[in-house]
Amino acid sequence: MRTKRITVRVKLLNGKHILITGGAGFIGSNMVEMLAETNRITVVDNLSNVDDRYIRRYLSKKNFRFLKEDISSLQERTDLRDVDVVVHLAANSDVRNGSNGPEVDFRNNVAGTFNLLEYMRKNDVGEILFASSSTVYGEASLLPTPENYGPYMPISSYGASKMAGEGFITSYSHYYGMRGTIFRFANIVGKNSTHGVIFDFIRKLQKNREELEILGDGTQRKSYMHVQDCVGSMIHVHERSAKTDIINLGNRETTSVTKIAHTVAEKMGLHDAKFRYTGGLDGRGWAGDVKVAQLDVNKLFSTGWANKYNSDQSVEVAVEETLEQMGKGK
Repeated sequence: MRTKRITVRVKLLNGKHILITGGAGFIGSNMVEMLAETNRITVVDNLSNVDDRYIRRYLSKKNFRFLKEDISSLQERTDLRDVDVVVHLAANSDVRNGSNGPEVDFRNNVAGTFNLLEYMRKNDVGEILFASSSTVYGEASLLPTPENYGPYMPISSYGASKMAGEGFITSYSHYYGMRGTIFRFANIVGKNSTHGVIFDFIRKLQKNREELEILGDGTQRKSYMHVQDCVGSMIHVHERSAKTDIINLGNRETTSVTKIAHTVAEKMGLHDAKFRYTGGLDGRGWAGDVKVAQLDVNKLFSTGWANKYNSDQSVEVAVEETLEQMGKGK
């Protein structure tokens, strides 16, 4: 049975020149889709995670520009001095491999964010929406975890890099009067994704329709949020914010890895597929994996925002969308 699809509509930023870093990627391309009709868009993406397939239809549009380059080069450009708002989504998002090369997270996520802020400072760009992560909390002892929880003790270099990015944004806000809206994401899922548990499970079952390998013990559970709700809520909150602020994005509910596996197998018609768990350290999927993550989203909903999908529904719709994009939908 297919989950009913809902189109997320929000009061959009209107008539602005918006710079979207990482705009060719998963969340970035969905942000482009939501903002392109009513704004002038410049996307900066080095295409290290994906090619331009998700933004290709915009390349010929009058109010759209694509720059294939790294965000560290922005300071050298003289043609991006009229940007009104930055949506900063560019990052190394491979959380799983952080222990194999933490310098990648530092170079891309920390130094990259610093370079972007320097570009903003030198060109008087006053607003930034920043994609942070629930991983800044580490293994929080308080669930659901509110924005004022502390101390932050991330257990991955990815989480550490996002925490550093937040710190640079709040300090630049204080120094130079920028307004930064910092969003701590739950697990975001949906169309245009190129990695993550749903994508991995589909790939594995395409190769072996009889057995699915599941990293960890399957009891890992996290809050999942559909990408339309993610980008829509970012715009909604930023439009209503008057100062630099931090806000959790997610759902009140959580979904387990085993539940996701059952959903993928069902949507692929593989009702007899067996699950094989790898176990791992304390049942985690990998070193640095937070086993249970559940965000307190009362602050988000207090702004008048309401998600269209809960956690389980977000997963179901994301599985259907990913299967369709991979040409294997039932």
